[in-house]
Amino acid sequence: MKILVREPIADAGLALLQSRFDVEVDERSPLEDVIGKYDAIVIRSATKLTAGLIAKGTKLRVIGRAGVGVDNVDVDAATRMGIVVANAPGANVVSASEHTIGLLLALARNIPQAHAALREGRWERSRWGGVELADKVLGVLGFGRIGRQVARRALALEMKVVAYDPFVSAERFRELGVEPATFGEVLERAEFLTLHLPLTDDTRNAIDADTIAHMRDGVRIVNAARGELVDENALIEALESGKVAGAAIDVFASEPYSGPLLHAPNVVVTPHLAASTEEAQDRAGVVVAEQVVAALDGLVVTNAVNIPSVGAEDLEVLGPFVPLAAKLGKLAMELAGGDTRRIGIEVYGELAEHDTRLLTVAALNGAFQGHTEHPVNYVNAPIVAADRGIEVVEEKRRAAQDYTNLVAVTADRVRVAGTTIGQESRHFLVHALGFALEMEFSPRMALLKYDDVPGVIGRVGTLFGEAGVNIANMSVSRDRAGGKALMGLAIDSAVPLELRAQLSEGMDDAYVIG
Repeated sequence: MKILVREPIADAGLALLQSRFDVEVDERSPLEDVIGKYDAIVIRSATKLTAGLIAKGTKLRVIGRAGVGVDNVDVDAATRMGIVVANAPGANVVSASEHTIGLLLALARNIPQAHAALREGRWERSRWGGVELADKVLGVLGFGRIGRQVARRALALEMKVVAYDPFVSAERFRELGVEPATFGEVLERAEFLTLHLPLTDDTRNAIDADTIAHMRDGVRIVNAARGELVDENALIEALESGKVAGAAIDVFASEPYSGPLLHAPNVVVTPHLAASTEEAQDRAGVVVAEQVVAALDGLVVTNAVNIPSVGAEDLEVLGPFVPLAAKLGKLAMELAGGDTRRIGIEVYGELAEHDTRLLTVAALNGAFQGHTEHPVNYVNAPIVAADRGIEVVEEKRRAAQDYTNLVAVTADRVRVAGTTIGQESRHFLVHALGFALEMEFSPRMALLKYDDVPGVIGRVGTLFGEAGVNIANMSVSRDRAGGKALMGLAIDSAVPLELRAQLSEGMDDAYVIG
């Protein structure tokens, strides 16, 4: 497989990719002419991967972004094509939070302006005297990893911190000694305001003329997150009127930036430097390389932005059940005949205490294999379900009878369930078609439902023997003596059409999988 490294990444990350794949470092060729040759592309912030470009990447399996933000990638277009988009979200947390604090201090004490004046021979002590940070209220909009690190550092500077983030629990705020508040309350109370929101349709221009009007007079604003969070024209007007006493800006809506903010005396500017430390770039390059390798090897991509992300603790528990869920999804769909309006995923036992969204995606991925016109994978399986109008239902239950953990998948009325057994986490089918059984999953299997009468097992064995198909394993279950029975077979080779027809004779149902 071939990887295009479009922008420079750390040597260690590049070496990891080169040890596994054919890697080309090409920063100059027109991307629309070459992207179709590669299975993966690694970018940073300068490369814009539009829907049109992604459509030309017909072989692409993964886009690796060596950094946090992926607003330079059309994630929706990539998702529909089944392309994993992975980033390095933790790589720049320290660097970005430290740079934010640096901007905060520079803004409070007018350090860049005083430095420039002195370099030009002007001793202007009275003009550039600033304000202390201690006891001032810092408003933090967005309390993710970077926002939390900024808060920690601000608290060490004896600031009072209030923060807004609708997706963070009250307990997390309390742990850090930060007061949770609404978006409006943060605007009204903050003497200094720092932005750490993700860029979405809802947050674009979050700081505009209207929100600035609700702020304290003389507020100071720091933005080292996304330029598009701020309406730059509204900010300029507020700086000129004095409503905003000062701003420190590292990111701009259009970069490189050459607009009026560069010339305002009460503005501190840096050229998108928040993540530009040696340590952050090294971490980002290595992390994104690891993600690309995982994607191309068919493993779980922990930092994928278009697949449910899984933390290390969750992954340790969920890992063995991800391929099991895929097998169950495939089996359920096969037994349902490939056409269903509802897919249900049930998780029992200790698994239910974890984030199991990845198991749902795995089950959908397995269910749609061989049943769609275009390739399906963990990325686009939920979209395939939505496009087909299939209802997806997830259930969690702490109690799991007979098993520590259990996963069940239902396609309409057909339900199958499985678990892992042994230190090797071998995958076992433990329930199918209304019968309890215990058989290890095999690439080729047969499930036969019949009347529980003597001679059936012998006849089936004879038919397989005459056809030259070896039975590797067998499990038999029945609802009651003389009632109905289910025979599960793991087989070593494909079942000929003639044998399939013979198996159907005298059976209520006969399914051959694989």
